[in-house]
Amino acid sequence: MKRNEISRRGFLGNAALTGAVAAGVMAASKRGVAASDRLGAAVIGTGSRGSSHLRALKHIQDNDQTIQIRAVCDVYRPRLDKAVEQYGAKGYMDYRELLADPNVDIVFIATPDHLHGDQAIDAVRAGKDVYCEKPVTHWRQFELTKKLAKEVAASGRVFQCGTQGMSDAAWIQMGQLVREGLIGQPVHAECGFFRVGDWGEAGMPIDDPNAQPGTDLNWKAFLGDSPQRDFDVSRFFRWRMYEDYAGGPCTDLFPHTLTPVMHILGAKMPDVAVATGGMFRYTEREVPDTFNMLIDFPEKFTIAVLGTQGNDYQATEVRGSAARVPVIRGWEGALTVRNNEIEFIPAHGSEKDAHTIPIEKGENLLHFFQEFVACCRNNDLKTSSPMDLAYHVQTALIMAYLSLREGKVVRFDHENETLLM
Repeated sequence: MKRNEISRRGFLGNAALTGAVAAGVMAASKRGVAASDRLGAAVIGTGSRGSSHLRALKHIQDNDQTIQIRAVCDVYRPRLDKAVEQYGAKGYMDYRELLADPNVDIVFIATPDHLHGDQAIDAVRAGKDVYCEKPVTHWRQFELTKKLAKEVAASGRVFQCGTQGMSDAAWIQMGQLVREGLIGQPVHAECGFFRVGDWGEAGMPIDDPNAQPGTDLNWKAFLGDSPQRDFDVSRFFRWRMYEDYAGGPCTDLFPHTLTPVMHILGAKMPDVAVATGGMFRYTEREVPDTFNMLIDFPEKFTIAVLGTQGNDYQATEVRGSAARVPVIRGWEGALTVRNNEIEFIPAHGSEKDAHTIPIEKGENLLHFFQEFVACCRNNDLKTSSPMDLAYHVQTALIMAYLSLREGKVVRFDHENETLLM
């Protein structure tokens, strides 16, 4: 099967994805969960992404029988009622009431970016395991990101960030090759994300142009800690277009491509970040459509992340992906991916030979969910995309977004764990 042939959009129709994660079932007793018992799953946010979560969870519920969808939450009642009817779950308009439900063990957070952090903190405090969509926080919430990382670490709860690309074995294998010294001292990496789309009406349709805040639409809950504004139907339904709630390609798309690279390199907190870009094609929005960033790390390597929503051409042989395949460069050679193989290219003067390594398995959203459920049943905190990695990635993205927005170089103060501009 060609690499990426199983996509996050197409997994439900593929018969190859019906296998259960047996390891999680076998280890369930270690957490006090009988192998025959199901963990109660809940989804906060039942829009486009939350609906994708529910379809995946329904598949696991019906085939692996390790979970049961027990609750859903949304601040917009028409969406909530639809999910309640479709999945037979209990409905909540206040996520805090859902977290108080003793029948819920695992929470999947699929709300707008600016709500992730507080909801994830409240969830781990309530004793729930958490799958949180990327980005884990909003670009203006560095202090909340730091707080979330500490809360998760102290909670002992399982946490996974929704960067499903980490289900691809290529990144795990490449990380091992770097640690083994194949490329020598890492010095540079590049990656990116290219697509066409403005997140306007086509990308985020307005469900009801006549919607108004009230008992069926909790505008205050939607705003969270963002600037308080009068209700706007476009802001509510097309929130990715606005800086109050999103960050354009930087925080919406780049977590998918930067997370694997930082994992491969073992990167922690950056030293410095700079960014360029802007609204070069789509002007009915506040967030940039084109974003380019450079990040330097104290280990003396740079990561370059490039991207635009104005063109989707990929200079890569990986079919069906909007993410640019990373190139990881070291003093003795480089690593990249071509189709189903990792490719090693020796640097000039290196005595090492070029060769390829087969990739064990490709990206798969369903498997990513199944592995998370297995971790929850086993109380295994080492998920495929853990909170500490998400903290490091989100810090780099926040620094880059602030760099573009403020027109400044942004530095990280390692001693005080703060951002400097």
